[in-house]
Amino acid sequence: MDSYDILVVGGGVNGAGIARDAAGRGLSVLLCERDDLAQGTSSRSGKLVHGGLRYLEYYEFRLVREALIEREVLLKAAPHIIWPMRFVLPHVPEQRPAWLVRLGLFLYDHLGGRKILPGTRTIDLPRDPVGRPLKPEFRKAFEYSDCWVDDARLVVLNALDAAQRGAKILTRTEVVGGRRQGESWAVDLRDRRSGEQRRVQARCIVNAAGPWVEQALQGFAGTTSSRRVRLVKGSHLVTRKFWQGDQAYLLQNDDKRVIFVNPYEGNLALIGTTDIAVEGKPEDAQIDNREIDYLLAVLQRYFRAPPSRAEIVHAFSGVRPLYDDNAESPSAVTRDYIFDIDPKAPTAANAPILSVFGGKITTYRKLAEHALDRLQPAFPKMTRAWTASASLPGGDIPDADFDRWLAAFQARHAFLSADLARHYGRLYGTRAEALLDGATSLADLGRHFGALLYEREAVFLQQTEWAIDAEDILDRRTKHGLHLTPDERAAFSAWISGSAPRALLSN
Repeated sequence: MDSYDILVVGGGVNGAGIARDAAGRGLSVLLCERDDLAQGTSSRSGKLVHGGLRYLEYYEFRLVREALIEREVLLKAAPHIIWPMRFVLPHVPEQRPAWLVRLGLFLYDHLGGRKILPGTRTIDLPRDPVGRPLKPEFRKAFEYSDCWVDDARLVVLNALDAAQRGAKILTRTEVVGGRRQGESWAVDLRDRRSGEQRRVQARCIVNAAGPWVEQALQGFAGTTSSRRVRLVKGSHLVTRKFWQGDQAYLLQNDDKRVIFVNPYEGNLALIGTTDIAVEGKPEDAQIDNREIDYLLAVLQRYFRAPPSRAEIVHAFSGVRPLYDDNAESPSAVTRDYIFDIDPKAPTAANAPILSVFGGKITTYRKLAEHALDRLQPAFPKMTRAWTASASLPGGDIPDADFDRWLAAFQARHAFLSADLARHYGRLYGTRAEALLDGATSLADLGRHFGALLYEREAVFLQQTEWAIDAEDILDRRTKHGLHLTPDERAAFSAWISGSAPRALLSN
């Protein structure tokens, strides 16, 4: 029977982050994900690394400070998948007075010791280009900084780094249940493709199953928790981009919620999110007509030429597993995280299980660090925290200057178009050299499936990033699916299901 120090349940951002941190501290790690990496909440976010400006209204100062600090830590660690973005916040006097908004932004600028990102500026909308898409009644705005992130790739890169440090990553593998046997857990696993079952041993369990954290805990005999998750659905629309410039917009609504309108995938816009309580199974959550109407109504209030329902290209919903703090409305529920450990005082002899309740993408690295620190008594020889200064795979870009690196990368591979070079650079960073190893022409990239998708990239993802199905590649490892026609997508699906993973193309 294979034996590990830690078995992590869940292949979302928290599970992958904990697996990476633990492997880097010298522990043997097994991560099991019942579906694909990031298939749940972690690929269905608003795709922002941000402090959470609106959380200041709920006095979540510790959480906002931690998130603001993490923005720049993550920006340095992965400048290929994380980059700065400017957000325009039109002022609506009847909702929040200008002095209050400016005070909040002052705190936002200074609470986290900002060093890289530019600070807030006040905008005269009739005179500034960022005001052109907005209706004329909006005269004043504030512009501040946060960061964009490719959320699904963030998860995969953490899993990849964990694997490079010795962790075992198993996708499509369900944890059936487990029980304590002396100083360890005996855990039963099932391969969801073959149906094969096997048993492994682990000295500690980390339950990072996200929306399914309570169900996962029930599978481990003799464990209980007083903690609960509150499932909140957040839905997004994808439309054609309907303004000029790289700036995003943050729109205040009458219900005191805010809606992000962000540039997405070059010529698209990502609009969201909603906050709807989830009653049924989290895997069944889908956007409904009320949410679509809600988001479109906010756009119609602010923009001169907002998209219509007919112009929606795509829509998705994610279920956020928030820690249930008994707040009255979903929007007020804390985005902070809580750990529950059984037994309360973990040691090397009592086979602890740690469950994660809540959290957000921005603070995943710090959450992982805190989780491992809580488990330190069970692993007295575990080394110190290390991830604060370590780059993620592909992120070892000199001075975190992506544009300078990209220019040199494209010069080395002059046969690539500017769009294709940027695509490879953004998704893979310095790993793009391995992807293109030996290629000197487009013909060397193999079959062209449409848009920027070539066979070589698909094979690379099969071989190095646990990609199996078409959706793994088109919707999570990349966003090619947004740019392919239905016929092109069907052709790719037929190709990937037609044979086993291929050897990398070579010349």
